[in-house]
Amino acid sequence: MVTAEISRPTERTTQQQRGVLRSVNPYNGQLLKTFTEMSDDEIDGAIARAHERFPSWRRLAFPERGALLRQAARLCRERREELARAMSLDMGKRIVEGRHEVDLCARIFDYYAENGEQFLQPQTIPSPAGDGTLLSQPLGVILGIEPWNYPFYQVIRFAAPTLMAGNVVLLKHSSTVQQCAAAAATLFRDAGFPEGAFTNLVISPRLVNRVIDDDRVQGVSFTGSDDAGARVGERAGKNVKKAILELGGSDPFVVLEDADLDLTAERAVWGRMTNMGQSCVASKRFIPVESVSETFIEKFKAKMASLKMGDPLDDSTEVAPLSTVKAAALLEDQVKRSVAAGAKIILGGKRPDPNGAFFEPTILTGVKPGMPAYDEELFGPVAAVITARDEAKAIEVANDTKYGLGGSVYTRDIARGRRVAAEIEAGMVFINHPAWIYEDMPFGGIRKSGYGRECGELGIHEFVNKKLVRALQ
Repeated sequence: MVTAEISRPTERTTQQQRGVLRSVNPYNGQLLKTFTEMSDDEIDGAIARAHERFPSWRRLAFPERGALLRQAARLCRERREELARAMSLDMGKRIVEGRHEVDLCARIFDYYAENGEQFLQPQTIPSPAGDGTLLSQPLGVILGIEPWNYPFYQVIRFAAPTLMAGNVVLLKHSSTVQQCAAAAATLFRDAGFPEGAFTNLVISPRLVNRVIDDDRVQGVSFTGSDDAGARVGERAGKNVKKAILELGGSDPFVVLEDADLDLTAERAVWGRMTNMGQSCVASKRFIPVESVSETFIEKFKAKMASLKMGDPLDDSTEVAPLSTVKAAALLEDQVKRSVAAGAKIILGGKRPDPNGAFFEPTILTGVKPGMPAYDEELFGPVAAVITARDEAKAIEVANDTKYGLGGSVYTRDIARGRRVAAEIEAGMVFINHPAWIYEDMPFGGIRKSGYGRECGELGIHEFVNKKLVRALQ
């Protein structure tokens, strides 16, 4: 998972201590813009405005909140090119993928505008001694700590259901995508959301804890690495606040002997190369059974080798830079350590420019436990191939991870695929395509991949009070 930015101590800032957040184009290393982080007074003022907005926002009828979400969806579609370009410049996303991300954001807004009221309707609990009623009521100010890899989707999938439920939102976005954070705040403002309903906090990681600690903040949603997520969960727990953690993943991609190998190889490239592999739910460990392993690897390698590297703003580019030079260096180190432990590079394995953010599409074979490629999350375009003797061994390897986010199974026999999927220990398993994101399907994991669900109906229930009301005659 994307390395998250969470500090351990809570710090007070003076005007002189305020940090500078930098937006750097990873394609060419150009500094695009700087942002001065908020002072303590500005942070306190932002939290106060959100807290003061909550009572009127929660009283707003569902149709009125839904109308604002629909307006935000409309603006997403109008500003599609502008928002996609901002992602390309801030973190190197291919503009083609950026457009799809903006489309998904619009669908999420529309989905909760259409269904939010129904999802949160009071429920009757029958009882011989007198029925009860279960109400779903908002909690208050909710903090979202979001990463750089999906600069708009991660924000919207948290904010849309949270706002529709009647909460108000504070956003702490990644330091590296502050242009996207500002664009998101502008979108909510232009859609007509009142001041305090959605607030972008321009702060560095060292100031996150003081926001979590604030008594006016009632919950926190975090997407990031498992180590940083553990610190967020610990901090929220110390303050007795609800937390949702969407963390790392090392998704298995299981190829059974009856799979359509041409289709499977295409889906393998999609699963590994989406967002340049910088996705918690990307396919990372490829587990073909022995009888088809050689053929699958050949087809997979040929397709990976044909991808074109270039400028993310060029529609024809298939391989874009990673988000930062640091990210490319980390991936390079993981590959080198895996090779030193016995893995074999059959494709790629290098940074074309040792000082740049690009990394070649890479396939490693002979991957075994104890290697970084087996045990760690590879956040970039590196595929780890682990051949399994048979179906039973493939399932065993798929489950041999500290993570449990997504996974996929490839077979012509859908009934068999469902049976194998049921045995893979993860929050989501897909048959014949990589784990992916849908506005109407729950997204989340188990183990070190975190807890809680986003998207779908489950996503709107995370930050509400399930209040029981019961009257006895």
